[in-house]
Amino acid sequence: MVLWPPVEPMLAQAAESVPGPGALRAGVAYEQKLDGHRALLFTAAGPGGRVLVQTRRGALVQDRFPDLVAAAETQLPHGLVLDGELVVWDVEAGRLSFEALQRRAAARPRGAASLAARWPAYFVAFDVLQLDGQELLRRPYEERRALLEQLFTDRALTAPWTLCPMTTDLATAREWLESWTDVSGVEGLVIKPLTSRYLPGYREWTKVRRRDTTEAIIGAIAGTLTRPQLLVLGRYDAAGRLRAVGRTVPLRPEVSRQVGEHLAAAGPGHPLRGGAVHLDVGEP
Repeated sequence: MVLWPPVEPMLAQAAESVPGPGALRAGVAYEQKLDGHRALLFTAAGPGGRVLVQTRRGALVQDRFPDLVAAAETQLPHGLVLDGELVVWDVEAGRLSFEALQRRAAARPRGAASLAARWPAYFVAFDVLQLDGQELLRRPYEERRALLEQLFTDRALTAPWTLCPMTTDLATAREWLESWTDVSGVEGLVIKPLTSRYLPGYREWTKVRRRDTTEAIIGAIAGTLTRPQLLVLGRYDAAGRLRAVGRTVPLRPEVSRQVGEHLAAAGPGHPLRGGAVHLDVGEP
């Protein structure tokens, strides 16, 4: 069977921390998780065929990434399917930029080339689903990873192609989670059993995000006191004045109910909104 879009990618379920040795199946791989857009890249079965880039939800976006298409046509073999992460490098800032990636993903085809010059795209490959036209979904992860590494070696692949860092050592993975996630664009780990097949649509992997905690005050809300939609957080500055420092994502219904049990209306002179704790949606 030759793979061609749409192909549903394999998924991961979230965990709060890296499982300890007793909780893990024997033999797992730890990959760095990047803050990008999940994508599958397809090269045609023969010369002159199209290169396609598919999003996680099945949309085809190769016209928005002409730099990747051009590189694939000259550097990658026919009949290849890669699973990985699309990221974008902000040349001026010297770092990965999720905002620039969003701009490129939403661009019209006629403006894609100019955006590619300003924010070049990279494909961080972590799996190979088809090689030389041969489908590999039933092969174990460790075999697919070996074939992916061999592909990078044989083709001497460099930018825009990047091999996702992987380790089988738990201590190294924990060090990555504690230190590497301070690097812009690296947000955690994905844990994969070495013997697992590639199961489209199944959450067979585990993802662990780096979380930094801090204390803040709920200074304002969007919604009602009993059913807040989002929270505006604040901290006191050196002069003792409450300053807004951020906002949450929209709250899920169960979280909204829990938070609403602890909210009360602010008194006169509230610094974030003229004497009220209520804040309209969309305001910072």
